Amino acid sequence: MKLLHLIGVAIRSLIVLSICLSLLFVCYKGNQPMSVDQAPKGMTYFDFMSDRFHAAQSVKPTRCGWGMMLSLAALGPVYSLDYTWVATHPNGFLAKVTAPDPDIPQNVAGANWYEIPEIWWTVVERLSWTMLAKHHPGCYLGPILTRSYALSSLS
Repeated sequence: MKLLHLIGVAIRSLIVLSICLSLLFVCYKGNQPMSVDQAPKGMTYFDFMSDRFHAAQSVKPTRCGWGMMLSLAALGPVYSLDYTWVATHPNGFLAKVTAPDPDIPQNVAGANWYEIPEIWWTVVERLSWTMLAKHHPGCYLGPILTRSYALSSLS
């Protein structure tokens, strides 16, 4: 009975540790400059998302802006995992049934386990940029307003 209790405590501890480390990774990467080429120099992911939230509130019709945000929230986690797997396993079944997309990283096949979080974060940034910054005929949130632009427009 004590062995089962010890195993349960170990499993719970590993789950809590995994969640905490994942949150720390996202907080760290979200405060680093984005790796998307089109992003303004020095813009962090959290700056980008803040800008897009403000844009979603001001775009007409507002359901368009919030629809894009909800799409990212609902589909982003699934696509980011799918695209990361496809990028690291380009000959696998999932790669064969996934449509080609420029957001799928290239030349990362066979990446080591410790490289996967960085690849995944790159996919998250690319997907977010594609969904919230690129011009879409049905719903465009407008241009990115960088902090330097926003500060200079206040003066």
